[in-house]
Amino acid sequence: MDYFNIGKIVNTQGLKGEVRVIAITDFPEQRFRKGNVIFAKTPTSEKLIKLEIDGVRKHKSFILLHFKGYESINDIEFLKPSEIMVDETALSNEDLAEGEYYYHQIIGLTVVDQEGSALGTIKEILAPGANDVWVVKRKGKSDLLLPKIDSVILDVNLDAGKVTVDVPEGLDDED
Repeated sequence: MDYFNIGKIVNTQGLKGEVRVIAITDFPEQRFRKGNVIFAKTPTSEKLIKLEIDGVRKHKSFILLHFKGYESINDIEFLKPSEIMVDETALSNEDLAEGEYYYHQIIGLTVVDQEGSALGTIKEILAPGANDVWVVKRKGKSDLLLPKIDSVILDVNLDAGKVTVDVPEGLDDED
């Protein structure tokens, strides 16, 4: 089963077993809901720890979570720091608007130009600011950085495993 990172436990909060979480998901309301099951991965263990959320609240820039069966700070101290994840069953395409995708759906797709010539594969997605940037790994050339804007990313076909793009003049100086 695949697991997807949704945040990080950075510290404990108070004495009653709460943890401070920095969320890295676009859907914190769906991911951090009372009754949801998440998984923690500590730096000292490869084994995932299954946790059921039984308390959620916001505090400053953090989401505070409390887990069923972990009633004191002593019970949850071992979780800091931890990456927190959901399994693939927690993901739903209903969370996405038209033209939106999960990162894991995009990484690995073949990138082709408008004539159908392969340019490379998407190896990474950067989120530096206003637009995501899709990093395309190419054979014998440096990576191509494509901004996720409609004039550049023309079509994403998940079923065919390809992305059709229009590379603006000057963006690829190696041509």
